[in-house]
Amino acid sequence: MGLLDAILGRTKPVRPDLDRLFGLPAAAITLQAGAGFSPTGAGSVCFAGVEGAAFARIQNDVRELLDADTGRGGTPVEFTRDTYGYTWLLARHPADDTASLVNDLHAVNILLQDAGFGPQLLCSLVGFRDTTADRDLALVYLYKRGTFYPFAPLPGGAEKRDNALELQVRALLADDLPVEDDLSRWFPLWGAPGIAAQAEDGGNG
Repeated sequence: MGLLDAILGRTKPVRPDLDRLFGLPAAAITLQAGAGFSPTGAGSVCFAGVEGAAFARIQNDVRELLDADTGRGGTPVEFTRDTYGYTWLLARHPADDTASLVNDLHAVNILLQDAGFGPQLLCSLVGFRDTTADRDLALVYLYKRGTFYPFAPLPGGAEKRDNALELQVRALLADDLPVEDDLSRWFPLWGAPGIAAQAEDGGNG
């Protein structure tokens, strides 16, 4: 089963509520105070690519929208494609400006949804890092579910995750975000742009 099949599942998807993304800045404060994780300033949106001129235009529109501030020192967005063929858009902001990063991620989702590409949207994520313990974490928003889950890859690149930390974060953020109840939908996103290690090396997964 591929990532797309797993995320979409076999049941009727919940109508997405993209405004739930705006809960992330408050969740970031809770996460830093309760677990020692600070935002990295990196986040990404994942969607299944669609061939054709219409989708190419949407990608250009997204790039123009998010790159509007590059002349004032902003960081250009990056598009990459993973080994499964899914497209990732990586956005970066100063680490202390989670609100602007979330605004960008929300804008990308809305632009794709309003253009009729909602079915291609898979997830969005915001990266965090505990530099003291050398740990990475992402808060992942599932577009089709309208819920979040924590993904904590262990260091070393062995594709293992810190399940205990993920459960700790679930409890910590219960009052800040709608956390996905079905643990089988907490999908591993190995090498996803926007998680700290990938954000540092330029976003290539």
